[in-house]
Amino acid sequence: MVLKAIEVTKEVNLWAKKETNGLIKEILPQDSVDNNTRLIFVNAMHFKGAWSVPFINKWTNNYDFHLPNGSSVKVPFMTNNLDQLIGAFDGFKVLRLPYAQRGDNRQFSMYIFLPDAKDGLPALVEKLSSQFELLEQSLALIRKRVVGDFRIPKFKFSFGLETSHALKELGVILPFSHGNLTKMVDSCEGRDLSVSNIFHKCFIDVNKEGTEAAAASFAVIAMGISEGIDFVADHPFLFLIREDSTKTIVFVGQVLNPLVV
Repeated sequence: MVLKAIEVTKEVNLWAKKETNGLIKEILPQDSVDNNTRLIFVNAMHFKGAWSVPFINKWTNNYDFHLPNGSSVKVPFMTNNLDQLIGAFDGFKVLRLPYAQRGDNRQFSMYIFLPDAKDGLPALVEKLSSQFELLEQSLALIRKRVVGDFRIPKFKFSFGLETSHALKELGVILPFSHGNLTKMVDSCEGRDLSVSNIFHKCFIDVNKEGTEAAAASFAVIAMGISEGIDFVADHPFLFLIREDSTKTIVFVGQVLNPLVV
């Protein structure tokens, strides 16, 4: 059975690598398949988009990016001198960076939620999590603005975790209880099957050309915006990639240190 488990793990990981264009090389860790394993459900997604308006060809000088612990690191920032799609609200700003439209008429965009305070990301995440309508309302109020100082960092990172404990804490219990997969499995064993682990891994690379990413498995108070609004993402921020016609969010993450890969 040990050899069979190794073969199955290798097969799943090779599939994930192929479906994510080589960005995720291992979704199943070693020893995650054993004698009790009966089924493995896997899904994967790969996204590659070029900015509709590319950044200038050269990097700006390195600037400080302020870390959550109060220190800072020197980071290369991207910039251009064009008008930008920005919304400014009570305590945060939102930048929209559209990707070039695809032939299927879908329109993807990256949104960067930048808190005003350098240590304001935890409070902003909590605010958006507890007031979901704030997310959609703030995106709807984004407009093209003249910008003054405009800089966002290049960043690339990957992240993986086992999510079953987190899901249980959120109240997702049924998949982990015996017998709740009966209708999914045409076998007498379906009476005893349950989900044991859920592994998730993601990767994203944001640069001057665009973005490549992969993954497996209230009332808005708008502020008046004057000419030359600044948008300088030099401290932790939240980002998401959304398909705008359906409002489907396909990736979401936080940038705490752009230099951490």
